[in-house]
Amino acid sequence: MKGNEAVAHAAIRYGCDGYFGYPITPQSEVLETLEALMPWETTGMVVLQAESEVAAINMVYGGAASGKAVMTSSSSPGISLKQEGISYIAGAMLPALILNVMRGGPGLGTIQPSQADYFQATKGGGHGDYHLIVLAPSSVQEMVDFVGLGFDLSFKYRTPAMILADGIVGQMMEKVVLPEQRPRRTDEEVKKQCPWAANGRTDGRKRNVVTSLELESARMEVINHKLQSIYREIKKNETRWEEKNIENSDYLIVAFGSVARICEKARELAAEKGINTGILRPITLWPFPTEAVNKAAEGKKGILVVELNAGQMIEDVRLAVHDNLPVEHFGRLGGIIPSPSEIVDALEQKLVKTK
Repeated sequence: MKGNEAVAHAAIRYGCDGYFGYPITPQSEVLETLEALMPWETTGMVVLQAESEVAAINMVYGGAASGKAVMTSSSSPGISLKQEGISYIAGAMLPALILNVMRGGPGLGTIQPSQADYFQATKGGGHGDYHLIVLAPSSVQEMVDFVGLGFDLSFKYRTPAMILADGIVGQMMEKVVLPEQRPRRTDEEVKKQCPWAANGRTDGRKRNVVTSLELESARMEVINHKLQSIYREIKKNETRWEEKNIENSDYLIVAFGSVARICEKARELAAEKGINTGILRPITLWPFPTEAVNKAAEGKKGILVVELNAGQMIEDVRLAVHDNLPVEHFGRLGGIIPSPSEIVDALEQKLVKTK
């Protein structure tokens, strides 16, 4: 099935309580598949097409505030519209899952694949000092797996998580293994797991009020310090990456998402030319695997960062590398997908022949 379709199946099987979205290419199949599967008749999951992206993210805010497992999906311009709501959710310390199937920009751009939302996802596209847990799938199977992982991490740390996919992974078709159906939590289980959730009490007992608003500066500073403490824990415990042929290689390629798969073929072609390369694929774009990149760079002659953008992740790679190594970038723009041979050519021109 398509990556987008797989997300819909995974959301139902995870026990998601509600999906609120709005159509936009190239992720519309998420909503379309959910509508076709009609999970409200089997699991009770709410599926609602909102009147806009802004409405959808605020519905997610409301659902998350009540302790429910809720999610939304969109593509780049739609995620831009959701940023204020995402910042509110982060500020209120609520769990929620957001899928971004990236397309090219700026502006309305193109409906073709892109990875140009890296900054928007990892640097906090909305206002304030906050982070999202950002998971970057490179296969349809990971689109499935990261729904459960994203929800689990989001509830563990009470912070929103984003699956940052590109249009290739969203539209490509592969075989997948779907998880077993998890039962949706009962109201009592929600109360036990989420004692902080809004409960609307009128009986005189403690009434939880969920908000990201705080008018006292001293109190707002305390809240921000608490958030930063959570982010330090996430960095310590949840950094994920994948390595291939690192130890015996002369050059290192760093790429995420679908591009990392193209780089695997590029590595084979480079080997035929006597150029030995390793690949490091960040799985969590935030927290970024800084230490892993620095360790993988030891003893290398240079690093090539390959992205479907003008150069965004390369900033984090350069910050990670302690040695004075050349770190170069190769990317295609406008929805053009690089071929493995183009990546090998870039490796030769930028690093091998200039070392």
